[in-house]
Amino acid sequence: MAAPFLLRALPLLHLRLVQHHHHFRLTNGSTTLRPFCSAAAESTGSDGDNSPSLSQFFSSKTAKPPARYPRWDDPDFRKWKHKEAEILEDVEPIICLTKEILHSNRYMDGERLTPDDEKAVVDKLLAHHPHSEDKIGCGLDSIMVDRHPQFRHSRCLFVVRTDGGWIDFSYQKCLRSYIRDKYPSYAERFIKEHFKRGSG
Repeated sequence: MAAPFLLRALPLLHLRLVQHHHHFRLTNGSTTLRPFCSAAAESTGSDGDNSPSLSQFFSSKTAKPPARYPRWDDPDFRKWKHKEAEILEDVEPIICLTKEILHSNRYMDGERLTPDDEKAVVDKLLAHHPHSEDKIGCGLDSIMVDRHPQFRHSRCLFVVRTDGGWIDFSYQKCLRSYIRDKYPSYAERFIKEHFKRGSG
């Protein structure tokens, strides 16, 4: 007696499983967390895919529209994504090193950087600071990591001068200046998308 009931219930069970699968994909944000896969997210569903559309499974009140991304067939968008990847590849090593210096146990407060780390910070950051000459002043003795004088919970980099004085400098300000000089056509868009607001 149970077999005819199960056979009638199978299409309904299939529909519920498909609804649950699509709902999970939408609410999990799997399409929004992978911007570099936006082409795949857009191309599925309408072109050559015979699977039912989301509108067949959700009412207009419960369905969330899928996230919209510029198409990869747009040459301007494609050019921007390639340039963005190039800039990220360029600046990522010095960003990782700087964050490790500031946020790990590698250096204690007031400790000077090793010669290798100091050379990287001077060449890749300090040299591009908009006011690097003012920061160095009478001469550069070393680079130190310590607590920020106003924001005691934050650590930052300091120029230690040959006369014994020292002054902090923002590594993000150095990076923004470097990106503006090297990638002028893409700098503002990159900075807006990848740097914190209010960081100068």
